[in-house]
Amino acid sequence: MPIYLDNNATTLPDPRVVEKMLPFLTTHYGNAASATHFYGWEARDAVEEAREKLAGLLNADAKEMVFTSGATESINLALKGVMEQFSGKGSHLVICSTEHKAVLDTAKHLESSGKAVSIVPVNEQGIIDLVKLESAFRPDTVMAAVMLANNETGVIHPVNEIANITRKHGALFFCDATQAAGKIPIDVNILGIDLLACSAHKMYGPKGIGALYINKKSAASKLIAQMDGGGHERGFRSGTLNVPAIAAFGEAAEISRKEMDVDRQRISQLRDALEQKLTGSGNAYINGHPKIRMYNVTNISFPGLEPQRFMMALSKHIAVSSGSACTSVVQEPSYVLKAMGLNDERARNAFRFSLGRFTTEEEVYTAGDVVLQTLSRFRS
Repeated sequence: MPIYLDNNATTLPDPRVVEKMLPFLTTHYGNAASATHFYGWEARDAVEEAREKLAGLLNADAKEMVFTSGATESINLALKGVMEQFSGKGSHLVICSTEHKAVLDTAKHLESSGKAVSIVPVNEQGIIDLVKLESAFRPDTVMAAVMLANNETGVIHPVNEIANITRKHGALFFCDATQAAGKIPIDVNILGIDLLACSAHKMYGPKGIGALYINKKSAASKLIAQMDGGGHERGFRSGTLNVPAIAAFGEAAEISRKEMDVDRQRISQLRDALEQKLTGSGNAYINGHPKIRMYNVTNISFPGLEPQRFMMALSKHIAVSSGSACTSVVQEPSYVLKAMGLNDERARNAFRFSLGRFTTEEEVYTAGDVVLQTLSRFRS
């Protein structure tokens, strides 16, 4: 099997997480909404235990956590739910130019339904321009949405400062923390976040389960649900709860909270070693801020290549991501890198290497050798 260096796309579920999940797929199969018998009580207790664990990861109250099918649903619920809630008072949303497509496409949907959206640019290192952010606010601004860490470059935005600016203008602050939750410390109270999205499969849990933090003291606590039927999750998200995945999500959050420092120290050393190896020969450029970024990812451009052929050659040995959206016919440069001011060639020739808990030192050095050998072959 190829060496897996695409942990920003998804992570291998931790065996301890799988072990926690399995009983709820077999013997403990009750519906958490069944309030009249043991099977339902058992499922409900598992859900509430997971809610407590996830809240502990974010220093939130368990009652502030709403389970969803993933970060994309959480983002849709947050943005559409709040904008609908305030439809009679304001109609303006502020977002960052390098947000995930889940935010950008939701913003487009809101625009098509009559809402106004302002997109704030980033600097050449991928960090949001705070001066332009402040100037984007209007009297009818309802909310600002800025991610904590970028999925392509790992660049970390100054969330606390963004929250302070947002609060000063009387707006709510939504933060997509999908790439950061479980990897770096997040305290929603200290950071001043009203709503936050996260997903289990980015922190060694299963796919198909995510959560939305809703600050109970914030005006966002009255957001309008986007799914009807049953009134589950305190009315915010109807639908039978995915108990096995929720139990696993809680376990993944708990393990990440306890082992975060160990993971960070080990993975950051491996990332730095890989980065030094790939850039040491020259004609390779790191995209994004060199320091203010996630410790597990590096986005590197290798100019002078035909990127699709290069990716195909690498894919036999290493699983990595291109910084571009590719089709069989045309390759468009990454909108994230273009927003940072990179030219088309450098943006097209960008590749994301993202490491994780189960990445080994041997894998990193082998991957580095493979990339350099492939580069040499292509350039000669």
